Amino acid sequence: MNDLINSVLIIGNGISGVTAARHIRKNSDIDITIISNETPYFFSRTALMYIYMGHMKFEATKPYEDSFWKKNRINVVFDQVTGIDEETNSVELANNNRISYKYLIIACGSKPNKFGWPGQELEGVSGMYHLQDLERLEALTPTINQGVIVGGGLIGIELAEMLQSRGVQVHYLVRESNFWNKVLPYEESKMVTQHILDHGVDLQLNTELNLIEPDSENRVKGVYTSKGEFIDCQYVGLTCGVSPNIDFLKESNSRIKTDKGIIVNRFLQTNIENIYSIGDCAQHLHPFDQRSRIESVWYTGRMMGETVARTITGTKTAYQPGHWFNSAKFFDIEYQTYGRVNANPSPNEIHLYWEHPKKNISIRLAYDRITHKILGVLNMGVRLRHEVFDQWLNERREILSVIEHFENSNFDPEFYANYTRMAKPTFYKHYEEIEKSELKRIL
Repeated sequence: MNDLINSVLIIGNGISGVTAARHIRKNSDIDITIISNETPYFFSRTALMYIYMGHMKFEATKPYEDSFWKKNRINVVFDQVTGIDEETNSVELANNNRISYKYLIIACGSKPNKFGWPGQELEGVSGMYHLQDLERLEALTPTINQGVIVGGGLIGIELAEMLQSRGVQVHYLVRESNFWNKVLPYEESKMVTQHILDHGVDLQLNTELNLIEPDSENRVKGVYTSKGEFIDCQYVGLTCGVSPNIDFLKESNSRIKTDKGIIVNRFLQTNIENIYSIGDCAQHLHPFDQRSRIESVWYTGRMMGETVARTITGTKTAYQPGHWFNSAKFFDIEYQTYGRVNANPSPNEIHLYWEHPKKNISIRLAYDRITHKILGVLNMGVRLRHEVFDQWLNERREILSVIEHFENSNFDPEFYANYTRMAKPTFYKHYEEIEKSELKRIL
C-alpha cells in the first residue's frame, strides 16, 4: 500500500477506534485508515450473545452500512499489525506490507485472560470476546451436552445464558463465596447468586479450575476442579476477565512504553509524541479518583475516541471520563450503577439500602459520612435515569435532598410500579437511624 501523506492510522475497529475515525472526519479532511483483523467493519460486540441466541443476525449488529466507510473516505484494511516502526512512522502488516502515518492511534482492545491451566489450548476451549470466539462456539455447539464456565464476571453470566438457550447444562466455577462479590455489596451479590441457581446453573462457589482433560483427539473431555471433582464436558469457556491485546508491541521491540496496557497521559498520548492509545488497551499514567488505570467499558472507549479526535484535529483536549457508570444483566435482573458504591464501604462511605420484599429489586444509595454529599447509586432489577444522577453527582447534592426528590430518577413508564416511591420511607428511616448512631458515637 502506498504511503498516505498527512494521515491518521487507527489500529482496531472497535467502539474506540471507530469513534475516533468518525469524529476526525467530522472535523477534518485528513486521510484516515482503520486496520482490523477481527472483522472488516465495525459491529456491536455487546450483541454477540444475541446472535447466538437467535435474537439478531450479524448484519443487524453493524451500526453503519458497509458503504458508510467509503462515503466518508475512511480506508478499511482487513489485516493484522505485526509491528510498529516509530523511526519511520509506519506499521508492518502480516502480509509484509507497510502503511505510513502522521498520527497513530492504537485501539486494539482486549483479549480473554488465560492463566496457564493445563489444557487451555485444547479444541473446545475459548473466551467470549471476539467474533471468532462466537464462530468457534457455534461450530462446536452440536457436540456440546455439558459446558464449564470459569470466572465470575459479566461475560461469564452472558455465556451461561447463551449455552442454556441451546439446551446445554452449565457448570459455573467461581472462586468467590458469592457471585461478583468484589464489585457488588453482600445483599446484591447474594441476590444474583440465588438467581443464577434458580435458573438451573450448577454454580460452584469457592471453586477454581485445576486442569482441562483432553480426549484421544485432543478435544475437551472434562475438567478437574480445585475440590478434586471431575466434570464431564465438551466445552470450557474462559471468562476470567480480559487484558490489553498488546502482545504484538512487546514481540516487535517497540519503543512505546507499556505495563499491563499502553501507558498514556491525560491527553491519551504515549511516550511517542505522535502516537496515542485509547480504549481497553490504554493504561492511564495518572488514574482518576478511585478508578482503575485500565477501564474495559464501552462508554469510556467512546469518550476516549471523541477526545483524541479533538486533539488530532487541532483542539488539544484532556480526557475527562466523568462519573463512573456501568450496566449489565444477570439473566433477567438488570444492574446499573452511577458514581461510586463500593462493595466494602470505605470509612467515610455510608450506604442506605432498600430491597423489595418479594422481587429481585433493590436500590442502594451511598453518601459521604462527613459532608452528606451523594457518592453514587447501585440498583438491581429497576432502571433509574442516568442524567438525573449525573446532575446530582455534579452538584454534589446532599443525601436528604436526593431522597426528597428521588422520584425524579424514576425511569419506568407511568403505569409501571414506582419503586423509587416505595424506597423513600426506608431510606428516610435508615438515614435517621444512622444519624442517631453517629451522634452517639461522637458524644
